[in-house]
Order: sequence, then C-alpha cells, then structure tokens
Amino acid sequence: MNADLIISAKAIINPLAPESGDTTVVISDGIITAVGGDELISAASPSAQHLAVDGVLLPGLVDIHTHPIWGSIERGMSLDLIDAHSIQDLLQATDARIRSLGANQWITGFNLDVNIFGEQVSGIFLEEHFPGVKISYMTADAHALVVSPAVIEELSITGQERFADASQIVLDSDGAPTGYILELQAMDLVMDHYPVPTTEQAAGYVLAELNAMAASGLTEIHALDFAQPSEEVLRYLDERGQLPLTVRCSPLVPADSTAEQWQEALELQGLGGRRWQVAGVKFMLDGTADNGSAWFHSPDCLGQNAHSLWRDPQAYKRAVKFFADHQVPTATHAIGDAAVAFALDALEEAGPVAGGAHRIEHLESIGDELLGRFAQLGVIASVQPVHGTRLTSPDGSDNWSQRLGAERAAHGWRTNDLLDADAPLALGSDWPIGIADPRIALADAQLRRPVDQPQQGTLHAQQAVTAAQAYHCMTRIPALASAKPLGGVIAVGAPADLSIFAANPLQLTPEEQSTNPVLATVVAGELHNHAL
Repeated sequence: MNADLIISAKAIINPLAPESGDTTVVISDGIITAVGGDELISAASPSAQHLAVDGVLLPGLVDIHTHPIWGSIERGMSLDLIDAHSIQDLLQATDARIRSLGANQWITGFNLDVNIFGEQVSGIFLEEHFPGVKISYMTADAHALVVSPAVIEELSITGQERFADASQIVLDSDGAPTGYILELQAMDLVMDHYPVPTTEQAAGYVLAELNAMAASGLTEIHALDFAQPSEEVLRYLDERGQLPLTVRCSPLVPADSTAEQWQEALELQGLGGRRWQVAGVKFMLDGTADNGSAWFHSPDCLGQNAHSLWRDPQAYKRAVKFFADHQVPTATHAIGDAAVAFALDALEEAGPVAGGAHRIEHLESIGDELLGRFAQLGVIASVQPVHGTRLTSPDGSDNWSQRLGAERAAHGWRTNDLLDADAPLALGSDWPIGIADPRIALADAQLRRPVDQPQQGTLHAQQAVTAAQAYHCMTRIPALASAKPLGGVIAVGAPADLSIFAANPLQLTPEEQSTNPVLATVVAGELHNHAL
C-alpha cells in the first residue's frame, strides 16, 4: 500500500458519528487512503513515515470567520484595550502608550468597550488629557473608531463627508465631529493614515498569530477580507513554506458598490498559492447593534438599528445574483432580523452555487420565522457564540441588550434553536473580535458563558449545544462552505486535515476541553508537531 504518512492513535473520532473502533489512518498525496487498525501499519510501504500518538484523531478544526491579516497587524502594532473597563483605565493605558512611543506618533488601539462611555460615545475628552496627540481606538466590534480632536484636525474631518454606504461621522448638537466614526468607509478616512509596516514586518505579525491558531487545533481558517497587504503577506509566508494552516479568502464587496467593483472581485477568484486561495466573496448588509447600524424590523430604544448599510438594498440582491451566476459562494454579514430575512430572500432568488454553500454571518438576534429557512435553502448559519458570552452581560446591562430590549436580546445567538430546525450551523470566532482558540470558543458554546469565568451567569442556557454538536459545527459544516464533499470527516477519500488531541474532547467537560492539549495537526497530509 502506497503511503506518505501513517498515524495510529488511541481512537478516531468523527463528531456525531458512532465510534468505529478504528485507530489508524493512512495518508498519501494529502488524501486519506485507508482507515482501520494496526493491520494497516504492516501493509504500508516501508518508506512511509509512521507516527504513533498517545491521543485521539479528529477532523481538522476550521474557523469559518476570521480576519487574520489586519487582525494580526492591528494586534502587533496597536494597544490592546481589553482591560480598559473605565475611562480612567483608558486614560492610564493611553498615557503608558504615549510614554513608550512618544507624543508625535500615532497611538492606535483595539478592543475598546463602548460601554465605558455611557450614553454618549466621544473622543473629545482625549484632547484635555493628551493635547495634540493623534489617537485612534477601534471599538470591540471593529465597526467604529473613537478618535482624538488632533486626528479630526490633522485629517480635516468636518462631518460633511459623504459615503457610498451608510457610514457616518457622528456630530454633536452644534454640528461638530465628536470623534465617533461609524462603519468601514468612514473608518478608512482615518485608518488609511496609520503607519504601514513592511511586508516582512506584517508577515511576522501574521505568522505569530497563525502559529498560535494551529497550535490550538485549527487546520484551516476563512479570511473574510482580502484587502492589501493580504496578497503580499500570504505569498511571502507561503513561498517560504511557513503557513501552518490553509487560508481561504473572500474579498469584501463594498456596500453600494458598482458592477465594475463586482467584476474586480470576480477576477480575484482562484488567486492563491499552495496553502491559500481566494474562493468566495463577503458582503456586509448591515453594521452592528452596538453602533446602531444593524438592520432590524423595528428601531432600538434610541431610534436606530433600523436600516441597511446599503443605501440601495436591491443592489445587494443584484450583486449576490451576479456572483451566484458565476458559481462564487457568498458570505453575508447580517446581524439584525431584517438583514437576515433580506439576505435569505436574496440567496433564495440567486440559487446555490458549485463553489460551496452560501452563508450568513452573525445573525445575532432573529425570530422563530427565520429558523427553518436555513435548512430549506441549504444556507449555512455562521454564528459566533463568543460574541454573546464575552461582549454582553447575562443581566442585560450591556449596550447591546439595552439597545435591543429584552425580547430581542432573548433571541440572541440561537445556536440550539437553529440545530433543532436542522440548519447547517457553523461556529466561528470573527477573530480578532472573538477568541481565536477554538477549544475555548466551543466550550463557551456549550456553557453559554466564558469557560474561564465560572462566576459569570449563563446567557440563555437553553441555547447550549453538546460537545459533539459543537465539534461537528467546526469540522463537517465548514466543509460545506468549501464544496468539499468528504471534508470534515475522517474517511477514505477525505482531505488529510486532522487535529490530534491528547484526550477525546467529547468525553471531557467544557472546562477540560478548553485546555485539552493539541499534540499535532495535519494539513493536506503534512504533519505539524505542536506537543508530541
């Protein structure tokens, strides 16, 4: 029997499938060619590498929603504000950063919690404490910036700027910019002026994060953006054989974009290398509930969250149809119930494609009437439970819950209801907004609270999923989005993408799963040793 690699373990686990008793896989040319017991070892060619592990084999974990390039660069060059729980914390962190870099440098940060501002989000106060310093902080949902008056002055931002989509510069009662900048096209006015790393520097930031992801069990990620310097960085790493996992990219098709822009995104399809490829497109139909830019059927308590990010939503439908006609799978960011309903309508009209299942991202709060449509249409519901467990409060005191009200908040992140409706459910992180480690994210989905915070209350405990369901949603379901008929399983003919754990996660508590050692991963038949 021809073989490149033979792995024998304590058990082979396919989530949601009965244990087979098999312990050994044979891999040749990146494909699993045999699954069985020890008899396969002696039957294989003498040149095959044999690895015996004191652990279990699972299909490789896939995070279907990440932003690895800008996320890695942001984390590498900016200040993490995850521990800034008050304005005073923010001021102290900013002061320390200025002392480190100097007052003449851009001070950038991420993970800013808008809840610390109370009713009015503004960057005006930064001038009093740090006069003349250019400060730009990205909010935790990555859909807004809070900037200092020095940035507003430096870039001549007036609030009269107009955007193709519903992005905006928030103004005060006197018509002056507050420093609160909503959604991507407006944010680009500022972020386009950030310091730019060299390709080598950017690749270093990205490689560090990808190595950490691989060491946590991931064998593939979907990068739902493909802006520069994505191509340069991925080529740099791939040509040096340094990519530790597969990266599947989808360029963003901007809201209210033109047919020329659609064609540009279409022409990127198939671009790639050994371990990365452009295969799909991303849409944003609405913004975020925290910013008031999500699209719900009825407004929130502030009269916001009631409109699409697209000024012409029908243009979104035409764009989806354009890509479907070219057999390109789509991923649509839709947080509010109206956005999810509209996206489902658009996908029903466009029809399925050969390149993989369409999917809708986030669907943070939806009604009962939408649950069954995902199964009916074969559309993947791609949900990030860590947003609920880590960005909201079970008591409803957070900004997201307060804006939407108790009824809609109670319909947040309906993972179990979607499974009960037979929806193809994928679980991801939206990294760097969510936690990259899939062991933690999947544990959160089972507990409906942060696995590392036992004192925290649960968020809608009835939406908890089982361990088998959670791991199925991060193995088999992502394969549907990539048009891999045998992906996400350990079977003859399947891609040789494997995660090797010290213990069977399906037999562990969520707390134990979150620290279950990853011994190794296999990506397209190549072994990556993490803790053997």
